[in-house]
Amino acid sequence: MSSFPESSTPGQANASFLQALGLKPVNAGVSTGLQWQEGGGELIHSYSPADGKLIGSVKTATRADYDAVMETAAQAFKVWRVMPAPKRGEIVRQFGEKLRQYKADLGKLVSYEMGKSLQEGLGEVQEMIDICDFAVGLSRQLYGLTIHSERARHRMYEQWHPLGIVGIITSFNFPVAVWSWNTAIAWVCGNVCVWKPSEKTPLSAVACQQIFAEVLRENNLPEGISCLVVGNYRVGEFLSTDERVPLVSATGSTRMGKIVGQTVAARLGRSLLELGGNNAIIVTPNADLKLTVIGAVFGAVGTCGQRCTTTRRLIIHESIYETVKQRLAEAYGQLKIGNPLDAGNHVGPLIDQDAVNMYLRAIDEAKQSGAKMVVEGGVLQGEGFQSGCYVKPCIIEAQEQYAVVKRETFAPILYLLKYSTLEEAIALQNDVPQGLSSAIMTTNLREAELFLSHEGSDCGIANVNIGTSGAEIGGAFGGEKETGGGRESGSDSWKAYMRRQTNTINYGSDLPLAQGIVFNL
Repeated sequence: MSSFPESSTPGQANASFLQALGLKPVNAGVSTGLQWQEGGGELIHSYSPADGKLIGSVKTATRADYDAVMETAAQAFKVWRVMPAPKRGEIVRQFGEKLRQYKADLGKLVSYEMGKSLQEGLGEVQEMIDICDFAVGLSRQLYGLTIHSERARHRMYEQWHPLGIVGIITSFNFPVAVWSWNTAIAWVCGNVCVWKPSEKTPLSAVACQQIFAEVLRENNLPEGISCLVVGNYRVGEFLSTDERVPLVSATGSTRMGKIVGQTVAARLGRSLLELGGNNAIIVTPNADLKLTVIGAVFGAVGTCGQRCTTTRRLIIHESIYETVKQRLAEAYGQLKIGNPLDAGNHVGPLIDQDAVNMYLRAIDEAKQSGAKMVVEGGVLQGEGFQSGCYVKPCIIEAQEQYAVVKRETFAPILYLLKYSTLEEAIALQNDVPQGLSSAIMTTNLREAELFLSHEGSDCGIANVNIGTSGAEIGGAFGGEKETGGGRESGSDSWKAYMRRQTNTINYGSDLPLAQGIVFNL
């Protein structure tokens, strides 16, 4: 058992940062970059999970609103695609500078609307800045290959062209960063973007669109390069079924991703899917336990367990199991839970009451399966917790066969599992439907290399002596199996936003045919 210390009360939200971002009590939720349409759909309300207070409301899009946006985006693409890539990169650079200017206000809004800690909110905006910097450099490196032809005086090469309109569907847990991962890269590749944000965090999306609009105006660029369509799942259906959208990038649950993937595939479109994770850290007898505890605790409770890269399973060698369990319980006892705008707190609230109920059901199922509580969970009540969304991060001793352990629960629940051999630990880690992030804590070179080999982790991300969360934008981000197989952000992920074309040029006076075929006329 572990008790949690008292924390501060959220109190009255300061509205100054909302005003600085151009937000009003009721915002339009349909934008083509320069023009805002009120939207003919329903009014959705954004309540902060920090204190339960209404932040603002947004008018959502109808099908007619959506079609109008798509027409504007299609016209903008004709202009944007002919602008040289480095000049498109310059526009992205300016957007990154605007984000630096608005970092404090946007970060605070992200924290207040989503519920993540202020440092995480600021960190999310920093990720946006970082991907803009990355994309600026990329705008001068959209390279192809030169290929030797089997025919004399012929040259073959490949080049890459923009796709057109890229649809982006994002989740509430990273309400702005994941959009930027997609859009900054898509922009420098010559695409225009239509964004459907989570209806749980619409104001953060409206604010981003306001910020980019300043860049459009200052450069006399047409509207339609960046579009926003706020709405529920039906807007996602519009994008998924629309043949005008060659690529749909969707971040969210595996259930959602399967629907999007199947729908887009039915029209032979492309989808880039970033879905669920059930991430594990293997702790060997050769682990540095100080690093292990820091990595495991941050991975498990950061964003209140609402990251796709959250550490959900800790697979510990039997010889150090009790020691690690005790140190984790002690660390959990030092966690401060409360107002995410208070930099002294480690853990904020879950996003809403549905998330709280999911958290409680998972704990109950684990107990019914025979699991033992190391650190008890529960909903926090009383002063400072009136929103009903604050929960205790918990630790549960479990068995690998429990069904609840193999599912992703978007909440701060950490399952402890015991192993005897490293091969057994790797098998345990891989024996879940998801394959996003993974880590091993060890100072033994052989253990680390086995974990990173083709016999080791089956995840898209595999780390040594760091946790499962906190990916850098320089590397490709994504996972395998039910995580969807998509790759965003760094490395050569830009190729997902372009179409490849192979070209052959004959600069001779004859026309030799491939494979030596003779065709006499």
